[in-house]
Amino acid sequence: MQPNVPDKPGLEGLESRWTATWAEQGTYHFDRSATREQVYSIDTPPPTVSGSLHVGHVFSYTHTDLVARYKRMRGYQVFYPMGWDDNGLPTERRVQNYFGVRCDPSQPYDPDQALPEKPSDKPAQQMPVSRKRFVELCEQLTEDDEKAFEDLWRRLGLSIDWRHTYQTIDEGSRATSQRAFLRNLARGEAYQAEAPTLWDVTFRTAVAQAELEDREQASAYHRVAFYEVNPGDPDDRGAPVWIETTRPELIPACVALVAHPDDERYRPLFGSTVRSPLFDVDLPVMAHRLAEPDKGSGIAMICTFGDVTDVTWWRELSLPTRPIIGWDGRLTRETPDWIASEDGRAAYAELAGKTPHSAKEAIAGLLADNGHIEGDPKPIKHPVKFYEKGDKPLEIVTTRQWYITNGGREDTLREQLLARGSELSWHPDYMRHRYESWVGGLNGDWLISRQRFFGVPIPLWYQLDGDGNSLFDDPIAPDEAALPVDPQADAPPGYSEDQRGVPGGFIGDPDVMDTWATSSLSPQIAGGWERDPDLFDRVYPMDLRPQAHEIIRTWLFSSVVRAHLEFDALPWSDAAISGWILDPDRKKMSKSKGNVVTPMGLLTDHGSDAVRYWAASGRPGTDTAFDIGQMKIGRRLAIKMLNASKFVLGNGATAIGDPEAITNPLDQAMLASVAEVVERATTAFEAYDYTRALEATETFFWTFCDDYLELVKERAYGGRGEAEAASARGALALALSVQLRLFAPFLPFASEEVWSWWQQGSIHRASWPSVDEVRAAAHRADPEVLAAASVTLSALRKVKSERKMSMRSELTSAVVRGPEAEVSRARAAAGDLRAAGRVVGDFDFVANGEGVLAVDVVVPEPTG
Repeated sequence: MQPNVPDKPGLEGLESRWTATWAEQGTYHFDRSATREQVYSIDTPPPTVSGSLHVGHVFSYTHTDLVARYKRMRGYQVFYPMGWDDNGLPTERRVQNYFGVRCDPSQPYDPDQALPEKPSDKPAQQMPVSRKRFVELCEQLTEDDEKAFEDLWRRLGLSIDWRHTYQTIDEGSRATSQRAFLRNLARGEAYQAEAPTLWDVTFRTAVAQAELEDREQASAYHRVAFYEVNPGDPDDRGAPVWIETTRPELIPACVALVAHPDDERYRPLFGSTVRSPLFDVDLPVMAHRLAEPDKGSGIAMICTFGDVTDVTWWRELSLPTRPIIGWDGRLTRETPDWIASEDGRAAYAELAGKTPHSAKEAIAGLLADNGHIEGDPKPIKHPVKFYEKGDKPLEIVTTRQWYITNGGREDTLREQLLARGSELSWHPDYMRHRYESWVGGLNGDWLISRQRFFGVPIPLWYQLDGDGNSLFDDPIAPDEAALPVDPQADAPPGYSEDQRGVPGGFIGDPDVMDTWATSSLSPQIAGGWERDPDLFDRVYPMDLRPQAHEIIRTWLFSSVVRAHLEFDALPWSDAAISGWILDPDRKKMSKSKGNVVTPMGLLTDHGSDAVRYWAASGRPGTDTAFDIGQMKIGRRLAIKMLNASKFVLGNGATAIGDPEAITNPLDQAMLASVAEVVERATTAFEAYDYTRALEATETFFWTFCDDYLELVKERAYGGRGEAEAASARGALALALSVQLRLFAPFLPFASEEVWSWWQQGSIHRASWPSVDEVRAAAHRADPEVLAAASVTLSALRKVKSERKMSMRSELTSAVVRGPEAEVSRARAAAGDLRAAGRVVGDFDFVANGEGVLAVDVVVPEPTG
C-alpha cells in the first residue's frame, strides 16, 4: 500500500471522523461465536444517570478502556458492554427538582397531567403526582441523560460494543434482580424482619451499613440527673445519678442506664432502679462491656434508639422497645403509653411533633426549669452518621425490612466471603485489605429494601386475613416465568385485582430494592443470565471488574455475595481499582463538594487523546491530581506522533521488509531497544499497570524522535548508498509500526490516523507487537549502542549550543573519549554521528578508562 500522508497532519476533527468510522465498520463488535477461552469479558461499571458525568468518570473509564484495547490487540474477543445505573435515590431527587414534582402513591394516574411551569426544589412546593407518573418522568429524564453520556463516551474513544447496553431499571434487569432475590428467599438467604433500622428522614427510607458516612458535627454534653428509687417508698426521690448525653431529647425513649461491669463507682447500682427526670419512668441499671468508664460520667442511658450502640445494648440485654421518633424524623405526636404520670405526659406534650433539634432545645429548658440539669452544656465535636447522599443525621427507627445474608451475623459465611476475597486477583494488590477490613467489621446483614418509588419492586404479595391484617410470614411469590412483576400493579397467582386490599385478599409489597441489590448483579445482567444462556456461557464468570476504591464495600462486596450465594464462585477473576481525582487542594472531586470539572470542554480544548494521556498517567489505585499541564503534554505527544510518522513515511520507510536487510549496527541497536520496550510494556499491561506501559513507550519514543531520527536522516535519504538506506528504512518502518501499536490503547485517534496512511484495516484490530517480531530484525544487537550514540550526539549539540552555533554548523573535527565499552558502542554509529553532528574532518574514538563519554571538538576558524 502506498502511503497517503497529508501535507499538514493535525489532530482537529480526528474524534468525529474515527468515531463514525469505528461505528460504521463495527471495529469493536464482540464476536459471540468465540469460545470462553477466546473471550475477555469486562463488567463495566454502570454510571449513575443523575445529571452529568465529571472528569473523575473520564479518569476511571479510560483505565478500563486501556485494558480492553490491549486485550483486543492480544487476540481476545473483548466483551465490553455499557450499563446505565438509572434507578434509586439520585435519579428520584433529580426528577423531583428538575420537574418540580414529588411522588404521592395515593394520587390517581393522569398521563396528561400538566407539570409546573416553574419547577421548585422545595418539597412543600412540589406538585404531587402518582407513582406511575413519577416513574414515567424518571424514565424520560434518564433516557435524555443516557444519550448525553453515550455521546461523551464515544468522544472519549471508549471501545465499547454499543450493541450491548442495559439499564438497571429495564425489563431484563428487573427480571434478573427479582429472580436472584426469589432464589435467595427460597434458600433462606433473604428474610424479613422488624428491627431497628438506620433511617434517612429526608428520603424517608432505610439505609444500609455500606451507605453510611461519618461527618464531624458540633454538639454539646448535657449533665442530667436520674434518681435512685427507694424500694420502701417509691414516691421518694432518691440520690441523683448523673449522666452526660448529647441527645437529651431521647430521655422519653430511655429503657435503662448502663455502666461497665468493672466500674467501681456504679457496681452498687447494678440491679437497682432509677427514675427518669420529667417523665417519671422507672428504669433498670445494668452492666455491659461496651460502656466506657472514661466517657462523660461513665454511666449512659440506653434509648431506643440513639445510635448503633443502643441497638447492641437493646438486643444483648433484652430490653423493651420505646421508640419516639417517627418515619418523618419528628417526635411522635401521641404521648407514649409508658409515660403514665400526669407531669410526665404534660412534659412530653411540650415535645410532641418537634424535630430532634427543636425537641433538644425544649427539653433542655424543661430540665433546667425543674432542677434536673447541672451546669451549662459542654460543647464538643463528634462524628455523626449520615446517609452518604443525605443532608440530615440518620435516626434509628423500628421498621419491617428485607435483608440478605452477607456474613454480618454468621461467622461461617463471613469466612467464606473472606476466602473469596483471597481468590480474587487485585490490582493493586493492597486493595484487598479494604475488602477484608470491611467484611471483618460487618455487624449486620445487608438491608436491601427501600421505601422509594423508582426501583426494582420487591416481587412479593401478602395475604390478608379475615380482619384485613397482613400475613407477612407467608409471602406469595410469582413464578420466574412471569418476571418482572410489579406487586403494586399486578395481582399475585390465584388472585384477581378486585381482591387487592380487602379482607381475605392481598396487598403487594410496597418497597423497592436498594440500587446495589440490582447493580450487584451487573455481570449476570450484562451476560444474559437465564435470558441468553449461550452468551452467558461465553462471558461468565467475567475476567475484569474495574471500579473505584470507595465502593469496594458496596458494589464489589455485594457482587461477591450474590455470586457466592448463587454460583458458589467469584463473578470475575480480577479487580482493577482506580483512585480518586483530587482538586488543587488535594480534596476529592465530587458533585456533592461542588468542585467537579465537566469533561466535554476538556475534550474540545485539548483533544481526547490528550485527556486520555492524563488519565493513563494515574497509577492503578492511586489518587491523582487534576492536571491541565499533563493534558498539554499529551497533546504535544499526539502531535509529535503525527509529525514524526510523516517524516518516517516521507523517507520512503513504507514497508516492513526482510529483517536480513537491516544491517547497520545503529538500526539493529534501535530495534533491540524497541524489543525491550515491547517486553516492558507487555509485562506492565499483563499486571494491569497501564501507567508503567505508557512510561516505557513514551520514554523510548522521545529518544527515537530526538536522537535516532536525526542520526539516520541522511542515511535514510540515500546519502550513503542503497544498502545503508534500505537498512535505515526497514528499521524505521518496523519501529514505527511497533510504536504505533504500543500507543494505540492510549492515543487511539492519533494512532489510527497514522495507521490509515500506510496500513490496511484498523490498528485496533492489529496484533499487539511481539518481542520476537522485533528481535528477528535486531540480530541480537546491543541496545546500548543507541544509548551511547544518543549521549555522543547530545554532547555535540551541547558544544554548539554553548558556543551559540547553529545546530547545522559544521565541526572541523571531534574526539570521543571514555570507557572502552562505551567508546566502542559509540564508534559503531560513527557514520551517523558524523552526519548528524556535521563533523567534516577527523572523527576519532579514544578509550581512556574514565567513567563517562566526553567529546572534544574543533570548530572552523571564523573568516573575514
